[in-house]
Amino acid sequence: MIRIVALTEAGLKLAEHLQSLLDNSAVWFKPKPFTEKVQAAFQRGERLVLICATGIAVRTLAPVLGSKKTDAAVLVLDEAGKFVIPLLSGHQGGANNWAAQVATLLGSQTVITTANPYLNPVYSIGMGCERDCPQSYLEELLQQCLQQSGLTIDTIHSINSIDIKADEVGLIALAKAHNIRFQTASTKQLRSVEHLLNSKSDYVYSVVGVYGVAESAALYFAKKAARDTHAEEPELLLAKQKNTKATCAIARAYPKQPH
Repeated sequence: MIRIVALTEAGLKLAEHLQSLLDNSAVWFKPKPFTEKVQAAFQRGERLVLICATGIAVRTLAPVLGSKKTDAAVLVLDEAGKFVIPLLSGHQGGANNWAAQVATLLGSQTVITTANPYLNPVYSIGMGCERDCPQSYLEELLQQCLQQSGLTIDTIHSINSIDIKADEVGLIALAKAHNIRFQTASTKQLRSVEHLLNSKSDYVYSVVGVYGVAESAALYFAKKAARDTHAEEPELLLAKQKNTKATCAIARAYPKQPH
């Protein structure tokens, strides 16, 4: 859910225009009590577009900030819609990419202050699933994760999993449907990024030998894909998401900055 919050008449006009461009969005105009409502939406995991001063946004959300790994993405716009600022969860929550999308829709300028915004990262999908998981379950989860991250499938380098899934029909068909590669790695290879996982499951480890298939595969192959450009450490853009039959995560790796 995207919550667009406006505090002025000019901001309301922009909010309504943006709502017409963004699926699953709703407008709040001068919500009361402002602080409590905005904080509650943020804590529910709703993505926020705050059309107000950056200071107001910071003071409102500061008391309820948790972790960059879990906080929802927050954008701040000026009421004229000239600038789009990814305020929170720029990397892992996908706010940087989302800001770029919103700026394109509005014909405005993105203001990104996080590290490496101008480099072209490699994005990698990691997926795990039950044996013989239908492609429809995988597709639904994939699209959900792409939307949450502000990405489109054409920005994705590959769909990846653990080697025991090398013959998983649904995963193979999913990659083929989107015309991107499907790759798998051994438990030893996936353990090399264990220290970067957002969550670890002892149960998953007891079954397949790694603490998480989706996050491990996403991280490992993001790093591998960018290796030729001397990539820095990969990072999770979107921690593990799941439905009843599958898991999905998105990672990226940036090339090192030229000297």
